Amino acid sequence: MSNPEIPSEQAPEEPEQAQLPTDERLVALIGAALPGASILAVQAFGIDAAPSGATAKGAGYGAPLRIDVERAGQRSSVVLHTSTSNAFGHDRRSDRAAEMLLAADTFASMPDHTRALDVGAFRDDGGFVSLSGTGEFYLLTDFAEGEPYAQSLRRIADRSSLESSDLMRVERLAAYLARLHAEPLVLPFARERALRDLFGSGEGIFGIVDGYPETAPGVSPAHLRRIEALCVDWRWRLKRIARPLVRTHGDFHPFNVLFDARDEPVFLDASRGCAGEAADDVTCMALNYPFFALERADAWPRFSVLWYRFWARYLELSRDDGVLRVAAPFLAWRALVLASPVWYPKLSGEARARLLAFAETALSAEAFAPESVERMFR
Repeated sequence: MSNPEIPSEQAPEEPEQAQLPTDERLVALIGAALPGASILAVQAFGIDAAPSGATAKGAGYGAPLRIDVERAGQRSSVVLHTSTSNAFGHDRRSDRAAEMLLAADTFASMPDHTRALDVGAFRDDGGFVSLSGTGEFYLLTDFAEGEPYAQSLRRIADRSSLESSDLMRVERLAAYLARLHAEPLVLPFARERALRDLFGSGEGIFGIVDGYPETAPGVSPAHLRRIEALCVDWRWRLKRIARPLVRTHGDFHPFNVLFDARDEPVFLDASRGCAGEAADDVTCMALNYPFFALERADAWPRFSVLWYRFWARYLELSRDDGVLRVAAPFLAWRALVLASPVWYPKLSGEARARLLAFAETALSAEAFAPESVERMFR
């Protein structure tokens, strides 16, 4: 195969975070996808073929290259698509991978559409990996020994009193989050993305609500609709509150926390980009104290000690009283998950109603007050 000719006037400037191939890598990539093909020319596409006037397009989602090839005496052209980071849900590498995979999976379903010939990823060493003919992705991690914190909370529900280790664990978890959230981040689009995901993603508030069945004990469509309406107001309120972007776990609940044989915490399944609002992690863990108290009528006095200690210790160590100003929609999100018949099918209708009422109360207040949880147990 011959090396591609890239005239200097056609050589594209590399967009921020776009990964355009070198000449050698492009030759190898085309050779793998179209065996026997020779590259004749390469040209970068502009965003708009007619870049003047009121209708000129100012932005696009990628950095495509037209590649003219000759194969078995026949000339044709293909397009190599790469993706760039932007504010429209493509700020993470996983987003850009999803865009390519979705195109590869769906182009063939469209009549008279261009074909997807291959999909893959560029390697750091100058090579590439084709994903043609592959199915679902996988992730391999190491194994952590330990007992889920959820099991500890279940034991507390069944006991008549707290143990010193129960208090120590609460303080360790609050201290861990305070340290984690002390790391400020500067990532383009990440705060906006985190807030948008809170409300509108499939795992966020609207996605969780969509997962509710038509009917469930303790849940009414009218109640869910009121919560959603309040959340829309909160979306615009949060956009006007200046808060730092910090390192977050993203799914900090008792099933993702283990305590090992030395009673040291081990954390699992960090999610959602690990960058966002501190209130996400704090509310995710905190709401599980009243949640596990719902299992027994006499359990709240024990869990109330953990609830107040967790909040007090986190606020003391983080010095972030502002987290209470923005906590409400994050509490509502977690309450919707806990009240969902999909996630917790054995929960009583009364417990679901209490969780949703708590969410609505929190959303209706100017700022969250931890003592407002007491209404759930009256």
